[in-house]
Amino acid sequence: MAFTELLDTLGGVGRFQLLYTALLLFPCSLLACHNFLQNFTAAVPQHRCQERANSTGSANFTADNGWRVSVPEDQHQRPEPCLRFVQPQWALLHPNATVRGAATEGCEDGWTYDLSIFPSTIVTEWDLVCDSRSMRDLAQTLYMAGVLLGAAVFGGVADRWGRKAPLIWSYLQLGVSGACAAYFGSFVAYCVFRFLTGMTFSGIILNSLSLVVEWMPTQGRTVAGALLGYAFTLGQILLAGVAYLVRPWRWLQFAVSAPFLVIFLYSWWLPESSRWLLLHGKSHLAIQNLRKVANLNGKKEEGQRLTEEVVNAYMQSESSVGRPSSSVLDLFRTPAIRKVTCCLMVVWFSNSIAYYGVAMDLQKFGLSIYLVQVMFGVIDIPAMLVSTTTMIYVGRRATVASFLILAGFMVIANMFVPEDMQTLRTAQAALGKGCLASSFISVYLFAGELYPTEWDFLALEVSSISKVLPFCAHFSLPFAFIRAKGCLSQDGEKSEDMSLQPLAISSHIKETI
Repeated sequence: MAFTELLDTLGGVGRFQLLYTALLLFPCSLLACHNFLQNFTAAVPQHRCQERANSTGSANFTADNGWRVSVPEDQHQRPEPCLRFVQPQWALLHPNATVRGAATEGCEDGWTYDLSIFPSTIVTEWDLVCDSRSMRDLAQTLYMAGVLLGAAVFGGVADRWGRKAPLIWSYLQLGVSGACAAYFGSFVAYCVFRFLTGMTFSGIILNSLSLVVEWMPTQGRTVAGALLGYAFTLGQILLAGVAYLVRPWRWLQFAVSAPFLVIFLYSWWLPESSRWLLLHGKSHLAIQNLRKVANLNGKKEEGQRLTEEVVNAYMQSESSVGRPSSSVLDLFRTPAIRKVTCCLMVVWFSNSIAYYGVAMDLQKFGLSIYLVQVMFGVIDIPAMLVSTTTMIYVGRRATVASFLILAGFMVIANMFVPEDMQTLRTAQAALGKGCLASSFISVYLFAGELYPTEWDFLALEVSSISKVLPFCAHFSLPFAFIRAKGCLSQDGEKSEDMSLQPLAISSHIKETI
């Protein structure tokens, strides 16, 4: 007998499972806001060099055309963002006048920004444009580096001290570090607190998924895993609405961070995984939690009959394999497990390159980023509905491979769409992103089911590290190509290749039983 059979006797998928899942998935939706937050807090408004103090000495000078004296035009007749004339070119105030060969220089006196859409961002506050534009990418990279470190740190903590403790700490750390990022006034402090915020991502996602799955009977796990994807999708849509209403970046940063302080308070009510408690010899606490579950599910009598002997009988099949291993080497010891681990790491890695490349720089699409953010969130709903259905009736492997194939074709198709057809390019990117999101949630469940029970959490931990490595290395990997054109560049040959890498790999992964 197994622990899931014990849950079936205590009500199966009852009121406790529904409430417990909702309380755990709500923070995951807000976590999505932080993952894509820099689409708005680090948006780059139209900008040009600040005019010289002595560049107003002409009768034809006005506020509308005055910049033409100091700033050259680009090929689209817009101000060059990073250059200005060494000397004012007064002739340009006359209609149809042109000047050739005029000396230019960088923006020595700063920049003027168009604040009509974004009243303030980290870009306008710290002038992260032109030669300093890489600092904007550095801030997001440090966030993802925090995700990488958090997967290693919180994964080990969860194996040793349970799922609940690191989850509660992650809520507190996210609320405090997110609020501090909005409060402190230096770019260095902002990067430090964003790094600490990123660390909590894996602590929340991995422990939430583990708690949901470990308290859920077998028949409800596929739907519960899919609900995690829907929660993440809801967060993306929510972010677009909050960002539209709260334009200043500091208030937006605070608005998506403060709720975690409230979540931290109610998270103390959430019970620890009884399965983990039993595997670590804490039967008394496990039985207390199981009786509470039975009461909430209307199975009070069944809960009262639980004793240490009865519970241990249900756990025989799981406890016979020993306590959970905490060594990553266990995932590479035998040829079969090593093959599964390597294949899944490549699938995670490639899926992440395409996903983050599409979703992390919405301004490249040339449309309203609020509209694009909503579109990218809404498209996930039908895509994940289809993936949930196919996971149940077709299988995990076919679902993962099919959505990766569709995503790869969408990326390749964008190579042949003219750049001026922004609506079509955005629609294709949204469809590709929906396929990638569906494969993400499918492989989350797939990864947990391909390993022995005692290695589930360790497998998710390693998978999470593989997932964020592409973003952490985007300065040197082909991922820079994808970000440069929003994964839609007609000359970025490498972007579509990375989307198709998992296709051959996924065929080597066996289906779950």
